[in-house]
Amino acid sequence: MSDKYAKIAEAVLPLAGGKENLSGVASCMTRLRLTVKDEDKVNFEEIKKIEGVKGVIFASGQAQIILGPGAAAKTEEVFKKISGFYDSASRAANSGDNNINGINDLKEQIKKKNETPFRLLLKKTANIFIPLIPAFIACGLILAVNNIIGKYDPAWADTDYARLIAIFGGAVTFGLNIFVGINTAKEFGGSPMLGGVLAVILTNPALANIELFGSPLVPARGGIIAVIMVVMLSAWLERKIRSRMPDALDLFATPFLVVSITGIAAIIVLQPLGGWIADMIVTGVTVSIEKGGIFSGFVLACGFLPLVMTGLHQGLTPIHAQLIAEYGYTVLFPILAMAGAGQVGAAFYVFLKTKNKRLKKTAMSALPVGILGVGEPLIFGVTLPLGKPFIAACIGSGFGGALAAFYGVGSFTLGGLSGLPLAPLTTNVIAYLAGISAGYIFGFLAALIAGFEDPAE
Repeated sequence: MSDKYAKIAEAVLPLAGGKENLSGVASCMTRLRLTVKDEDKVNFEEIKKIEGVKGVIFASGQAQIILGPGAAAKTEEVFKKISGFYDSASRAANSGDNNINGINDLKEQIKKKNETPFRLLLKKTANIFIPLIPAFIACGLILAVNNIIGKYDPAWADTDYARLIAIFGGAVTFGLNIFVGINTAKEFGGSPMLGGVLAVILTNPALANIELFGSPLVPARGGIIAVIMVVMLSAWLERKIRSRMPDALDLFATPFLVVSITGIAAIIVLQPLGGWIADMIVTGVTVSIEKGGIFSGFVLACGFLPLVMTGLHQGLTPIHAQLIAEYGYTVLFPILAMAGAGQVGAAFYVFLKTKNKRLKKTAMSALPVGILGVGEPLIFGVTLPLGKPFIAACIGSGFGGALAAFYGVGSFTLGGLSGLPLAPLTTNVIAYLAGISAGYIFGFLAALIAGFEDPAE
């Protein structure tokens, strides 16, 4: 492991209040997430000054240290080694606190301060899809290569090589319902394989040969929306049954009852309901973009950054996934991805204009990763603290989103990549890059017009 990550971890640990102030260590794609017992013991200002740290925020009981893609996971690995922290159970064992009272107290604190049931639901829903992002990226790139070859050689699509590559590229979509079923069960406290079994039941092609109440059943009706609803029910039912089931019967009786009861409820009620909800979502999104055109694109892209700030953007992930399952790509994600372009444009103006050496250094280090699609350093380190540049970034994003909507750009992935790296995974690379360029230009111009108060050194 690189010394760079070791230095970051060693510097962060004492500034986070030391080992005893921690009750959780994790990472996401760009952030090292430290769940702390006492926020007041965390020196946020000093953490920001550590070489390699691009920003730090406190949310949901966590000190979230922005490091960038790859760096977050590598730093987490080192951090766990030097802190002796691997999970809640081992941390409790090491500290001699078998009741892990600190964690229980922290949970209560989080519930009171930050976590509403709706936000928890959004977070769990987003966590269903986060493990799938590498698969979407891999399959999306394979599809992009296949499509590019097909554009230059029309006969390519009729070859066995093209069909084989298409199988590779379509693998994540083909198994999406099953993957979602397994991950949903994990998130909501059920058995993952029972979630997968129920997803298979809902997508089984043999359903088309069956009539129920005078109407034929439709395989995969409702897509991932139906799967999530069904598996949430199965996870809840499994916990209830298991809590009352004698140990001697639990191994075979609980799974039997869960699959039987949930499966019947799914076929009769939840799958038709999920189908109706999925149809409404897909139709609503596609019609609003097709009919609204550049206006819809502008509003969606312009409003995305505030959604990110509140965490409500997590609720859009199932919509992206449903669009991919329906059409093979999502027209919504490229529009929203323009939010990063507006940030780059506005932050570049700040970089040129500011005389504050620290702000200039922050902007200079955050701009390259912003261009590569990692927006948090620009948001929390540059535009948001200054106020007006953040609004300018939203406006610049709107122009990029308008272009993406006008050309109907689609994306083969629902997350993980943004900015310039997303371009190869889109249905129209030139139009996507035009939208990114518009976001840069209009974000810069909006910041130029709005101005900002340069902070004292």
